[in-house]
Amino acid sequence: MLLIRHAPVPTTGKVLYGRQPGHHITEEGLAAARELGRRLSKVEIQAVYCSPIERTRETAAQIAEPHGHSPVGEAGLMEVDYGEWTGQELAKLYKLPEWKTVIRQPSRMRFPGGESLAEAQLRGVRVCEELVGRHPDGAIAVVTHSDIIRLVLGFYLGQPLDFLSRLTVSPTSVSVLDISKKGGVTVTAINTNGDPSSWQ
Repeated sequence: MLLIRHAPVPTTGKVLYGRQPGHHITEEGLAAARELGRRLSKVEIQAVYCSPIERTRETAAQIAEPHGHSPVGEAGLMEVDYGEWTGQELAKLYKLPEWKTVIRQPSRMRFPGGESLAEAQLRGVRVCEELVGRHPDGAIAVVTHSDIIRLVLGFYLGQPLDFLSRLTVSPTSVSVLDISKKGGVTVTAINTNGDPSSWQ
């Protein structure tokens, strides 16, 4: 399973978009997604799944096109529900006392009016395992959001949720999980933009 973060939107890193619709990837992001699609054309991808949000669909389309696929939206891949924080500038959120909890003890964090990071982690893992079950003998691409990818990776690494901030997932990066039929999982790449041949 290739876990792919979507390409950037104009203010990536400045605004906590969350599930807010109407944000599209930049021209540079589109070019990066096309380049990623070109590199991933070397991989036999059976299907491409994505969060229903525009920025993930637009990125997924570039990855699916070389394989003759159309991206399939999956609600379970949606970004964390940040509730009242959705659409807020990160510079303002950083000043809130609750932001310290996000960084230091994310296992205790429930976003006001939204979901907890623990709930989001279980949701992300559940949908990833469902998707793998549909394609037990082949590779799939899953285009989603940074926090969902970090939460899923942390789960399979056996990493405490409070270590979430130790993982970095950059725009259009790929993280690779090898999930066997017997339930074993190997994390073969994290936050890479390298040649797919190095993921084996």
